[in-house]
Amino acid sequence: MCFIYNLKRSVYSTASILRRTINTSGIRRHTKAYDCDGKTKVNIFNTQQELGIMITGYSQYGFRLNNDVVVIGPIAVFPKSVLSWNVDNLNDINENSLSLFTTLEPKIDVLILGVGDQTPTSNFSKKILYFMKTHKINVEVLRTEQACATFNFLNAENRMVASALIPPVHITYNENDVMGSNVNRLKQVSFVNSDK
Repeated sequence: MCFIYNLKRSVYSTASILRRTINTSGIRRHTKAYDCDGKTKVNIFNTQQELGIMITGYSQYGFRLNNDVVVIGPIAVFPKSVLSWNVDNLNDINENSLSLFTTLEPKIDVLILGVGDQTPTSNFSKKILYFMKTHKINVEVLRTEQACATFNFLNAENRMVASALIPPVHITYNENDVMGSNVNRLKQVSFVNSDK
């Protein structure tokens, strides 16, 4: 059974948070921190296609993008395009496999490197940091889960960002992930049945 880890997070309203204020008569009273109509609007930016390419999910096999495209294997992601990245694991990441990111024009500000679920050694990180520093590109070496979220955030801010991502070998999931998969499966079944 393959679970695609969903990057959407629950958002809670802070409209009911109370704060103390002093009115003109000197009497303390409680007021709401949010004094509008009580409706909170939430935009989940990794589902908005006008912001560019965002990563909405991943599995052991690849990545799902916000335009409902599924890409198999390691990828190089840019604000408006995606390429297949020819690496298998952490050991394949070197100067040659990162040379694409140094030749881009316009130059990227930061490269987010997602190394799957492996833990990079300090020697690996130093080597990558030194290579990218010689080309004046900032680099972050993270696990794939954090790398996807970081890329989405920086891309939504219109930064010149790129990400090189390796799918994780093992995915941890919780009860919410299982429930979300079951709900999606039921929606698909009911949609198919309603067409008949």
